[in-house]
Amino acid sequence: MTVTVLPTPEAACARAADIVAELLAAAPGVVLALPAGNTPRPVYAALVRRHRETGLSFARATAFTLDEYAGIAADHHASFRRYMSEALYQHVDLPRAAAHGPDATAADLHAECARYEGAIAAAGGLDLCLLGIGGNGHIAFNEPGSSFDSRTRVVALAEDSRAAVAGAFGGEPVPTRALTIGIATILAARRCVLLAYGAGKAGVMARAIQDPPTPALPASVLQLHPDATIILDAAAASGLRRA
Repeated sequence: MTVTVLPTPEAACARAADIVAELLAAAPGVVLALPAGNTPRPVYAALVRRHRETGLSFARATAFTLDEYAGIAADHHASFRRYMSEALYQHVDLPRAAAHGPDATAADLHAECARYEGAIAAAGGLDLCLLGIGGNGHIAFNEPGSSFDSRTRVVALAEDSRAAVAGAFGGEPVPTRALTIGIATILAARRCVLLAYGAGKAGVMARAIQDPPTPALPASVLQLHPDATIILDAAAASGLRRA
C-alpha cells in the first residue's frame, strides 16, 4: 500500500484524475470500476475537462459502476447509474454499451449479481478500481463484516450508510439493500486507488491504514492488495501516526 498525502482536497482529486488519465493514455482499452458519490465528483469533472481540452479519450475503455441501490430504476434521481451518466459518461466519448451498471430492478437480484460479476470477468477483469470510503469503513457497499472472499452480491445497508445518503433521496425512503461488487472483486483488480479528503475521514483512514486488516473495517483489506494507492488531503491524513 502506498499512501500519498497532498495539502488540499483539490490536489488530492487532481492526483486521482492524473492516475486515471495516465492509465487511459497508456492502455486505451482499460477496464475501470468507478464509484458514485460526492468524493469522486471533482475527479470526474477534471477528467471531463481533459477530454474537452486535451482529447483524453474513453472510446476504447469499459466502465463498471461499483454498486447500486436495490429496487430503484436507472433513471431514478438518486440512482448511481444516473449519477455516472450525468457526472462523466455523457460528457466523454465512452461508448454507451461500454458503461455498465447492475440492474437493480431485475426480478432475481442474486442472478443479476452473478451476471454482473461474470461481465467483469468477460471484460478481462478490472484494471483500476477507484474507491471512496464510508464513515464506517465501507468500500463500494461492502459494509462492516463483509467477508474478504465476497463477490458481487445483494447486501443490507447499515443504518449509518443510509442516513448519510438520505439527502439524495429528497424525503423518499432510502433503500435498505444494495447490489455491490465484493471485496474479492476489488482485490482482483490490478490496481486500486482510494481517495478520501476532509477531517471527517481522518479517524477511519487512520484505522484502515494502520490497524490490522479486518472485515470489521472493509477498507483495511487494501493493505493486502499488491498495488493499492491511498490518496488523502492533509485533513484526512491528520490521524496518521508519524514516523
